[in-house]
Amino acid sequence: MSKKAFDKIAAGLTEALEIARGNAKPTKLYVPAEINVRAIRKKLGLSQDDFAQEFGFTINQIRDWEQGRSRPLDGLRAYLMIIEKNPQAVLNLLRSSAKIARKARKAA
Repeated sequence: MSKKAFDKIAAGLTEALEIARGNAKPTKLYVPAEINVRAIRKKLGLSQDDFAQEFGFTINQIRDWEQGRSRPLDGLRAYLMIIEKNPQAVLNLLRSSAKIARKARKAA
């Protein structure tokens, strides 16, 4: 983990502690009503199939969002914002979770 990433995590934990102690108020999370899934996907250089597979969506979700038939709701928009800001961190987390799950299945 880089020093920059560690510093951001440490700052977040410090903020969480201050909120828990009542010394600070939590900031309100801003999630935009619309999010450009195609732009995020293209910025990463992924096809619709690859984007869906890498980040746990269905190909139909990606197609519907990009063609305007539906839009990502609530937590999915927040997830897409995280993917846009730090796709490698999301991929690392998903891949490490998959490894843990495989090990647990082998042990069972």
